[in-house]
Amino acid sequence: MAISPLTSEAPETQPRQSVVELPFPNQDVRRKRPPLLSFLLRMDTLRRGGRVLTLVALDIAGVFLAILTALLVKAAIRDSADLDVAFQQTKDLVALATLVTLLLFARSGLYSDRGQRPGFTRIVGSLFQVTVVALLFAVINGDGFSSYYIFYGSLFFSLLYITAFRAIYEAVSGVILRAAGYRRRAVLVGSGKTIEAVAHALGDGHSPINVIGFISLTPRPDNGLRSLGRIEEIGSIIADHRLDEVIIADSDFPERQAVELVDQAHQQGVRVRIAPSTMDLLVQRAEFVPGETVPLFELKPPVFDGFDYLIKRTFDIVVSGALLLVLSPLLVSCWLAIRLTSRGPAIYRSSRPGIGGQPFDCLKFRTMHDDAEQRQEELEVHNEAGGAIFKIRQDPRVTRVGRLLRRWSLDELPQLFCVLRGQMSLVGPRPLPQRDFERLEDWHKKRYHVLPGMTGLWQVSGRSELDFDDLVRLDFLYLERWSVFLDLSILLKTLPAVLMRRGAF
Repeated sequence: MAISPLTSEAPETQPRQSVVELPFPNQDVRRKRPPLLSFLLRMDTLRRGGRVLTLVALDIAGVFLAILTALLVKAAIRDSADLDVAFQQTKDLVALATLVTLLLFARSGLYSDRGQRPGFTRIVGSLFQVTVVALLFAVINGDGFSSYYIFYGSLFFSLLYITAFRAIYEAVSGVILRAAGYRRRAVLVGSGKTIEAVAHALGDGHSPINVIGFISLTPRPDNGLRSLGRIEEIGSIIADHRLDEVIIADSDFPERQAVELVDQAHQQGVRVRIAPSTMDLLVQRAEFVPGETVPLFELKPPVFDGFDYLIKRTFDIVVSGALLLVLSPLLVSCWLAIRLTSRGPAIYRSSRPGIGGQPFDCLKFRTMHDDAEQRQEELEVHNEAGGAIFKIRQDPRVTRVGRLLRRWSLDELPQLFCVLRGQMSLVGPRPLPQRDFERLEDWHKKRYHVLPGMTGLWQVSGRSELDFDDLVRLDFLYLERWSVFLDLSILLKTLPAVLMRRGAF
C-alpha cells in the first residue's frame, strides 16, 4: 500500500474537513525569548559559522575515534591491546583520513543549512569514497599492511560514530532552535491542487516553517489559509510580509511564471523551494531531507558567493594572467595590424551592462570603421539574428583586418584585461551591447546576476547559429549547473569551436 507524504487520513467517525486548521502554539507568543538565543538568531553569520565548526569538530572526533577503535579491536583479538600504542598509530593515520573526509563532506553538502543537509545515504557514500581514496594513497605510497582490516574496520566505526554524533547534534540543535522560537516565514504558490495538502503537512507543529498564506494561480475556495494576492504581485508580497521562503506547491506550475517567480525571490534574497508530488519523488529518485515533514528542494540563487566566488575568481586571475603572458606577441601583432590598415584607435571600448546591469567598458580590438555606430540604425532592417541580438553576415562596416579577427575571435582577447579587473569572468553569459540589452524582457535579465564572460555555452553550442531563445536557455542552464569543472570544460571546448569557425561572423 503506497502512502503519499502529502496527504493524511481523517478518522472514519468524522467527515473530511475542507478547511485546513494550522495548530496554534502551545505557549503564549508574547513570552520573551531567552536574550542569548535571540541574539544568536539575529547573528546569522555567527550561527552558520557555529554550525559548520560544530559539525566539523564532530566529524573529526568521529574519524579519530573510528580509527582508534578499529586498532584497539584488532589488538584485543590478538591479546595485545595497548591504548598508548593504538593512540600513537591513530595520530599517524588520522591526518589524511580527516582531510579527505572534510573535503568530501563539504562537497556533498553535509555542512549546509539544517533544511538542506542530506541524510544517512550521503554520509555512507562519502565515507566509502574516503576509504577508497585512503586505500589508493596507501598503495601508491608503498605502505605495507598485513591486512586491509584498518580500512574496512575504520569505515564501519566511522559510520557508527559520525551518524551517532550527527543525530545527537540534530536533536540538541532542534531543541535550541524551537526554544528560541525560530521559524521561517513562507508562502505557498500553486494552482491550488496541492496547496491544502502541503499546508497540512507543514502545519503539524514540528516543522520550522510557518506558512503565513498562499498565492493561487486559479480561483480557489477558502482553504483555511490567507490569500496574499496575485502571482504578479510576488515582489511586493515578499517585501510586505518579510518572507524567508517561497514554496512552489504545484508540479504543473507554468514554466514562464516559474522563472519570473524564482528571479523575483532571489533578487530579494529569499530562497525558493519545491514541494514535489509522490510521482516526482519516484521519477527523480530524490533523497529525503531530514528535519521537515514534507521533502523540500531548494532552487539556489544563480550567484557565485562565498567559497564558490573565491574558487571562480582565483581561477579567472590565474588563467587570464597566464594567457596574457603567453599571447602577448599575438596581441601586439593584432594591435599593429589594426593601426596600420584603418583610421582610429586599435582598442574599442564598448559600454555594456555587466553584473546587476551596471555598465562597464568591454574592451575589444576594433573591427569596424569609425562611423559604425552612426550606421547602425540604417542596417537594422538587415538583421539576421532573432530576438534582441543584432548580427549581419556581410556587415559593410567591418574592415578587412576586422573580418579576419572576428572569424578567429581574436577581437575578444583584450577582454582578458577586463577579467583581471574583475569586470568579467573567463566563462559566463556574454555581455550584450546596450542596444540589445534594452530589447530584453524582464525574465531574460536573470543572466545579469553574475559576471559576464568571455566565453560560455553560446560559443560551444553553435554560437551565432542559435536563435535568441536558445541562447537564453543556455545561460540559465549554466547558472544553475555551474562548477569549476563546467568552466574548464567550456574553456577546452572553446578552442575547437573557434578553430572550426562554427557560426562566427
